[in-house]
Amino acid sequence: MDSILYFSYGSNMSTPRLRDRAPSARALTVARLPNHKLRFHKKSKDGSGKCDAKFTNNERDVVYGVVFEIKASEKPVLDKAEGLGDGYEEKCISVYTHDDREMNAVTYYATHIDPERKPYEWYKEHVVRGAREHGLPADYILAISEVEALPDPDKSRHERELSIYR
Repeated sequence: MDSILYFSYGSNMSTPRLRDRAPSARALTVARLPNHKLRFHKKSKDGSGKCDAKFTNNERDVVYGVVFEIKASEKPVLDKAEGLGDGYEEKCISVYTHDDREMNAVTYYATHIDPERKPYEWYKEHVVRGAREHGLPADYILAISEVEALPDPDKSRHERELSIYR
């Protein structure tokens, strides 16, 4: 299988959500991205904020996430779902596993930012569920849980988004 390694730190950490976009997705390991901080400031077309791994160049800052292996043939679908070229760009990064093994992976980063944006509740739920599913550090999950989120004015979208967990 021709595949790529993808580092997810936001809603795609949730395996059901990612597999909706890339059915072959297989979680390999939890990893950390140093010198970055998790933010929900990516401007989304739906009016909310989505995740970004913001580069800070501060060695104390870290973003945790999951390295997935996905078929290369599924990457264009993932690119479209992520808005590649329209709010997100991609870059190759080095992430580190719990035993400090370095892995190279591709990830997305926000280019359209608004620090006032807040995520919708359903979006934050995807992020929290993915973090719990993969056993990210408890204090990191707590910090995500404490991010202020807004109810989505489109109640049917809220229901649709969370229906993958039923």
